[in-house]
Amino acid sequence: MEKVKDSAKGFLGEFKKFIARGNVIDLAVGVVIGGAFGNIVSSLVNDIIMPVIGVILGGVNFRSLTIRVKDATIYYGSFIQNIIDFLIIAFCIFLVVKFVNKFMTKKEEAKPEAPKKSDDIVLLEEIRDLLKDQSKKNK
Repeated sequence: MEKVKDSAKGFLGEFKKFIARGNVIDLAVGVVIGGAFGNIVSSLVNDIIMPVIGVILGGVNFRSLTIRVKDATIYYGSFIQNIIDFLIIAFCIFLVVKFVNKFMTKKEEAKPEAPKKSDDIVLLEEIRDLLKDQSKKNK
């Protein structure tokens, strides 16, 4: 019985260690946000873009496009809808990544360099250092 408890503690401890790793948590957050983002884009496609495309194409509703082959129904309109969803999601993700990359490069470029000292300041510092050295030698 103790072996079962020890193996359960070891398993749970290992699981806890696995879950606590940063990249697992980042992945979980990414999946949740990605799912929510997918719902937003699907709504954009289904509720805004596709009705406009349907009007342009003469009232075509892609979801209702089907082909009957004997007793089987092939919903190719739904497939077209999913392709359009994918392309729009991929384009939105591309724009987000492009924005983040642009922001990150600007942030790296924005690091100010140390101000360059003028020749006068450099010369005065050298004179100061020489005077300090001479005063140490005279003591």
